[in-house]
Parts: sequence; structure tokens; C-alpha cells
Amino acid sequence: MRSQPDQELSAEIVRFERSGTLLRRILENAAVGMVLVGLDRRLLYANSAFSEMLGTGSEALLGRGLSDLVHADCDAAAVFHVDRLLQGEAEEHRSEWRLRHQDGAAIWALASASLLRSDSTDRPLYVVLQVVNIDRQKRAEAALAYSESRWSFALEAAGQGVWDHDNRTDDMFYSDTWRTMRGIPRGEYVDPSQEDWLRRVHPEDVSRIRAAVHKQNAGEEGFETLEYRERHRDGHWIWILSRGRPVEWDADGEPARTIGTDTDITLLKTVEAQLAEEKERLRVTLESIADGVISTDAQSRITFMNPVAEEMTGWSSAQAIGRPLQQVFDLVEEGTGRTARNPVVRCMTEGCHAHLDADVLLVARTGQKRDIRSSAAPLRAPGGGIVGAVLIFQDVTDSRALQRQLAHSATHDALTGLPNRFAFERALVTATDQVKREMRQHALCFIDLDRFKPVNDGSGHAAGDALLQQVAQLIRDSCRRQDLAARIGGDEFALLMSDCPLPAALRVAQKIVDGVAAIRFDWEGQSYGIGASVGITLIVAGSGQPAELVGEADAACYVAKANGRSRVEVYAPGKAGIPA
Repeated sequence: MRSQPDQELSAEIVRFERSGTLLRRILENAAVGMVLVGLDRRLLYANSAFSEMLGTGSEALLGRGLSDLVHADCDAAAVFHVDRLLQGEAEEHRSEWRLRHQDGAAIWALASASLLRSDSTDRPLYVVLQVVNIDRQKRAEAALAYSESRWSFALEAAGQGVWDHDNRTDDMFYSDTWRTMRGIPRGEYVDPSQEDWLRRVHPEDVSRIRAAVHKQNAGEEGFETLEYRERHRDGHWIWILSRGRPVEWDADGEPARTIGTDTDITLLKTVEAQLAEEKERLRVTLESIADGVISTDAQSRITFMNPVAEEMTGWSSAQAIGRPLQQVFDLVEEGTGRTARNPVVRCMTEGCHAHLDADVLLVARTGQKRDIRSSAAPLRAPGGGIVGAVLIFQDVTDSRALQRQLAHSATHDALTGLPNRFAFERALVTATDQVKREMRQHALCFIDLDRFKPVNDGSGHAAGDALLQQVAQLIRDSCRRQDLAARIGGDEFALLMSDCPLPAALRVAQKIVDGVAAIRFDWEGQSYGIGASVGITLIVAGSGQPAELVGEADAACYVAKANGRSRVEVYAPGKAGIPA
């Protein structure tokens, strides 16, 4: 005979399984993983998104213990928090876990857990887990740490504000993004004291944050991430997700410096609040409601749209219901602008799930375009016939834009916008291969600025940076569109001119020398004049390797400097100053 808790659990599962067709379809086809965990920590249900995340089938997951799915690095913490929910010590929990993929790899996920209780006894029955795959985000964060310049650029592009607290002096540094999210003008003084900051924190969060921030500054485990509300300069409250940890320690082993990032998660918190209200009505928190959801009938006419779908398409539910899906959900290919195939058409035609992850854009009624990822699944009647479809789609504009920005920053100099040394070396390899295969001739110029150091020493790096930007634009304007101008060092530039005979290369090089000599750079009352020395070498069929060509152009530039600077020299073995 089953115990009363077992009977209650069975009753709740049956009630869940008898939920409405649309609700269950939305749950099954949600873009995020949805999991039910029983009192014994074993899985009672897992949707397709979760099983695909782990590279296995949903049936294979049923009955498995939570510890089997969580990586050993965070197994204990995950089980601990789930146990607290199951024992009724907490109602909700949110943290990042590492899950075990079927192939043995560990993937990062953001897990939001909610406790569901018995309606009759209020006893805990099971935990609902909403699992979002953030593995790509985690890998991106690791990649950003590889380069300080790319790291800083990516943080700004991602809208994350940086703060730096020196515990020894109690000084604080705040990035421009940190200020922008709070409505604080750039350059305005911000009192670094903790009490001044706490006066901006929501009164309901002050006591919790006051205790937690001390532990975060001390580097205590479990306090790397804080969430709180802070008053924006215009008066409204914004939610902040603050991540931080110590990076320097003093001789006594005490944290001396703490660095972190703040992210505005107001929109996320707003969506969470809306989903919490939906949970009370439907008894299940459907985080996927944060995505656009559209359902259609068998003729692909819209029968339902959620608010997110309304906002993304520009159509209200009242306007959209009854219309053909293609009229409201207008997809085009990003590259060509041609109409893209709607995933609902495929799922209705083939009777299977259809996913659309390619580079497609959703065109709203207003003309606004968004990058999206979508999936569709057929709705079937009890007899098996298709009676409609459910379409779920996400706005991935920001993530795809960030990917494009990261790709650009990997090959371009952040200060001047010119290609960097990596891009130049790659182009030089291509050029040397071309001349050998196609009997073409290119020219390589090495450009070194003269008298640049006094600008940095006399007026500072800000002045030097401004002058470098001016010189970079001059070099770019002096050559053809098909030529490659690159910044390869502090005050060193390279110019790769394709299909360029020596006389033409000399004209361009002299134009650059004359242009740089004509620059009169004024900065805070100081006036500077600089020059440029240029070394040229030709790239022909008999030329050496790329590194040798760079050496030849550099040697010619050295001769130009030795012969009086602000001049052009052509590489010629045996010439004075150049080895034979």
C-alpha cells in the first residue's frame, strides 16, 4: 500500500499530465530545458530542449538521479540547494551549474528551481527546474579574458559596467557603461564610500547587501554574485547583477583589491515577475514565455500570440488572430533579403519538429528587423491528425551582434580601426602566394614615424593616440581601396599595395611622407611636427618568405632614417646600410 506522500505525488503528476494540449506543447517545445525532480532527487520529466542539451533522449533521462547529470565540480552545491527546496527550507533557487553531456563534456547551464507543494497538505512534492544553456556565453567569457583590449571592448558591447575597488585606499573606479546604466554622466564625481552607494540601494535590499558585500570583498565562496535594486538617476529602480572577486592580496593575506562587473537585469527581473504570476495561475512556471509564442490552426492561421510575440512582430493579438502566419511572422534571409522558409510550413508538411537557426531576420510590422532563432512543432488531435502548430522564437540580435564585433576586433587595431599585425601578416602570406602562382607584382612599404616620442613625452598618451589616429587616416586616404594599410606597432605602419609597380609605389610612399610632414599637431598649447620614414620592397616571383620581405622593408626604412629621416628608400642588397 502506497504512503500518503506517494499518493499525493502521483496525483500531482497525473494532474500535470492532463494539462491542456497547448500548455503541454509549449512546455515540451520550450527553447529552455524543463525538468521535474522528485523527492528522491530523481527525474520525473524532462522536455526535448533539456534532453537535446545533454545529447540524449528524454526517456533515457527519466529515473536518473540529479547527481548523475551534474558535473562533479558543482554536484554537491546543486544537490544541497535542491534538497533545501525539497525539505521546504526554501521556495526558489537560481544558480549556474555544469551539466554532464552524453559525450562526457561539461556544459554550463543557468538553473532556476521552484518548489511545488501539495494543494491539500502544503507538503513539498517536486521541484521544477528551468535550465538555460549558457555554455556558449561561458566560453565567450573565457575567450574575452585572453586579451585585455578585446576583454574591455566585449564588456562594453555586452552592456556590462566594470568597477574596481582598492580596499587599501577605499578608492573606486567606475567604467562609462557602469555610469550609463545608472544615468550618471561621464566624468561626474561619484562618492566611493559604501554608505553613499547604499543610499542608492532599495531600502528592502540594504541590510542583505551590506552583509553580503563585505563577504564578497573578502572573497568568501558563494558571494561572488549579488542581485539588488538601485535607484536610477531619473528616479526609477533598476535591478543589478553584480559579480566580483578579489584579485590582489596584501602581505597578511587580506584582499587588497576587488574587481567586478555590473549588469542591468531589469528586463530579466520584469519577465521573471510576469512568469511568477503565470505560475500561480497555471501551477507551472514557464520561463519560455519570455520567448515569442504563436499557435496556428491546420491552415496556418494564427490562433494565439503571447505578449513577446506581439512586441517582436509589431502585431497585437487582436490584430493577428485569424491572419495567415506568413503575414505576421515575416522572415527574410539576412544576406539576400529573400523570403525565408517558415519553420511552421515544414513542421506542418512533414509532421515533425522544425528548427531554424540560420541567419534569418524577423521583419516587424514597423519595419524593424531582428535576428531570431525559432522552432516549431505540430499539434495533433487524439486521432493523430495535425490540427495546428506551435511556434517559439527568440530574439538573438545582441548575441549575434556581439559575435560579429568580436570577429572584427580580432583583426583590427582598436585605436585606429586599421587592420592589425595579425591581419597584415595573413594578407602578406596571401600576396606572396599570388605572385608565385600568377606572376603578379606587389609592393610592401614599412612606415615608421619620426619625432613621435616627444608628443607622448610632452603631452601624454592621449595626445599620442589622437595623432596616431590622424596619421592612420592620412595613410588610408593616400592609397587605393584595394590596398591594405595596417598598424603593426606603436608608431609603425605597413602598406601592402597589390599589382603595384615600383614607380607607383614610390609616388604613394612620397605622398605619405609629404602628408605626414605637413601635419601641424596642436595639443593644449603645444605644437608638434613629425615625419615619416618609408622603406619599400617589391614582392615578385623570386621573393623570399613573408618574414624576409618584412625584414627587407624594415632595412630600407632604417636606411631612410639614417640618411636624414622623412624620406623614402627602396630595398637593394649592397646599398649603403643594407646587407648584400
